[in-house]
Amino acid sequence: MTAEIALVLGIVAASIVLFVTEWIRMDLVALLVLGVLALTGLVTPIEALAGFSNPAVVTVWAMFMLSAGLTQTGVAGIIGKRVLRLAGRGEVRMITVIMLTSAFLSAFMNNIGVAAMMLPVVMDIARQTRTPPSRLLMPLAYGCLLGGLTTLIGTPPNLLVSEALQNYGEAPFRLFDYSPVGLAVMISGILFIALVGRHMLPQRDPVRESSPADLAKEYALGERTAVIGVPADSLLVGKSLRDSKLGSAAGLNVFAITREGRTTPAPDPDTVLRGGDHLLVEGLLDRFTELQGWQELVLEQPVSRPEWLVSDEIQLLELLVTDSSSYAGRTLRRTRFRERFAGALVLALRREAVVMHADLAGTVLRAGDRLLVQGQRALIEEQRGAEFDAVDPLPEETLLRDYELGDRLFTLRLPADSMLAGKSLAESRIGDSFSLGVLGLERDDKVHFVPGADERLEAGDLLLVRGHRDSLEMLRGLQQLSIESEMVRELGEMESDDIGLTEAMIAPRSSLAGMTLRDIDFRGRYGLQVMAILQGGRTYRSNLRDRVLQFGDALLLLGKLDRRAHLARDADFILLTQEDQETPRRGLAPVATLIMTVALGTVLLGWLPISIAAVAGATLMILVGCLTMTEAYAAVEWRAIFLIAGMLPLGAALQNTGAASFLADRVLSAAGPFGVWGVLVSLYLLTAVATSIIPTAALVVLMAPIAMRACADIGLSPHAAMMAVAMAASASFTSPISHPANILVMAPGGYRFVDYVKVGLPLTLVVMLVALLVLPFFWPL
Repeated sequence: MTAEIALVLGIVAASIVLFVTEWIRMDLVALLVLGVLALTGLVTPIEALAGFSNPAVVTVWAMFMLSAGLTQTGVAGIIGKRVLRLAGRGEVRMITVIMLTSAFLSAFMNNIGVAAMMLPVVMDIARQTRTPPSRLLMPLAYGCLLGGLTTLIGTPPNLLVSEALQNYGEAPFRLFDYSPVGLAVMISGILFIALVGRHMLPQRDPVRESSPADLAKEYALGERTAVIGVPADSLLVGKSLRDSKLGSAAGLNVFAITREGRTTPAPDPDTVLRGGDHLLVEGLLDRFTELQGWQELVLEQPVSRPEWLVSDEIQLLELLVTDSSSYAGRTLRRTRFRERFAGALVLALRREAVVMHADLAGTVLRAGDRLLVQGQRALIEEQRGAEFDAVDPLPEETLLRDYELGDRLFTLRLPADSMLAGKSLAESRIGDSFSLGVLGLERDDKVHFVPGADERLEAGDLLLVRGHRDSLEMLRGLQQLSIESEMVRELGEMESDDIGLTEAMIAPRSSLAGMTLRDIDFRGRYGLQVMAILQGGRTYRSNLRDRVLQFGDALLLLGKLDRRAHLARDADFILLTQEDQETPRRGLAPVATLIMTVALGTVLLGWLPISIAAVAGATLMILVGCLTMTEAYAAVEWRAIFLIAGMLPLGAALQNTGAASFLADRVLSAAGPFGVWGVLVSLYLLTAVATSIIPTAALVVLMAPIAMRACADIGLSPHAAMMAVAMAASASFTSPISHPANILVMAPGGYRFVDYVKVGLPLTLVVMLVALLVLPFFWPL
């Protein structure tokens, strides 16, 4: 093994580790691979960047746009709904029709888009037939994957395999060269799921109905609901729901207010509380009960002593957000400011002449903002880099005056019997609940500056707190509330002509993934209240605003029905009922169909290569108005594009350095004694197993040079070997993370990881056996 081979294999191993652990986004991993290969000289600069102009990559993004054109004009939806009318009520028939429909559409459209488009349709079928969606949604995802096997444009790995053949001097696969083997595999897979695999599908989810009562039952809302009364003399009277801290402090979701015998569902955050109101809430009631015991906190004197804030190590500093700072346009919470700056606290923010103190963690920073920070000067200056400019230091007394902190610093004493004793600052949630920042604590006549979130409180502690006295008033107001009953009326009783429940899912390519409801101000932005989040097969009903959203999460929403239209137009969501879908541009459906037909026809007739035909078709879709340019850009799975383009140089490096020959020799030494069949089966199995941990596009890039080298050494047909690799790479059934279509159905289907193994593993074996048996008839070995 040469040094170059060892280096390129080390890069392969490191990329696989990063793909599996997800420490870094997969598209960023690909770009890192590209950069390292170029810097180490394993590929030339031209080879390193060639992936971005590769015809297969161009075809992939153009096909995303073409698929979006069919979706926006309703072509795919019309086909899907008309065919699904044949589904009937029998489970075998429903599964068969759903899989055939999704497979047919996926042969010519992006399979993630097909799954997203078909999801509300299949959910409606589940409701109408009283069938648990878990019996139908996994077949939907698998149908999309099986349909992608049947054409050149059905899935990116098919395009990459064809491109690899051409790069090695072989004839590339044409549009329907995959069809004979792919159709045999597709039909076998559908029959297996419909007749055998369906018995392995779970039935743990209750039947989904379109009524609010049944949705509430499915999300188990009634398990943690209660009625809370507001006394006439409560300090919360006259305060809005937003200001009451019921959500942030008590972790309760107010989903209705009963006032003078009339119930108002989904009250606006600005609704003002009145004495005698009855609040219908859901969430963790033990958190609310815990607040009742906070009355022992004793408010002591205001603080004006700078020695409480500074020491030999701890200082007050001003930081100026620079024009080039990555913090501009983001919140302190999202940038993890405190973690990055060694526990430093932001005490206040000055924007021109305005000083801000409230919700600093959630305030979006701007260039030119000044932050007053308490922390270790040396560590802060070491970390600030180009993000912040230091401001000439001023005396502490001046800073306290300029940032108007004189009346916002006070102390709280924990009595000997305080129930907070023994809890950490994080567990007490003093800061998060009431926007009170603990700047220090005095214990045994010694001041502890900038205590960490894991600092344990002790009886007798004197806490130096930054905040507003109104926050303590809110605490006292919450303590005046009482739980009147833990039995509430059914949500179905709140249904009206304009109020109701709906379900929405975080869509593929959503910009909201990785953010929280608080980050995006969901309630203010959409006017709907999130009642529960279904994530990874588990339902969450409390502290929802701080739960990080993920692709595939399902949200149960309560609010005015006219707000659904606003949500339906947002590309970040998929509404799970067909009636809520935005009306597409149906008048352009014939035009979109004609454009797609002409694009594919020119490829079949050999007039244009698939890459040029796809780009021309996508351009026409935009020009005639089938989709806008914004929609076209949004339709592209840019992560996949950068993943493919970034990983393609690795294939070149494997070939250039001899690493492909080295790995092929290992395969041949193990499988060679069994002849061409042994090598073919080994390549298939190696690819199929790797799909569970490596993105399929990256996997094809890695496998192509190995397979081609093995073919040259043993005399195996490269077309047969590469067809086997393509089938194995695209048949990603055994894991929810192996393909986005699998993730998409996970939450609404209530699936767990093991469900994909139970059904996907035998399906993978069926697909492998059929593919290898049929393959030699069309592509002789």
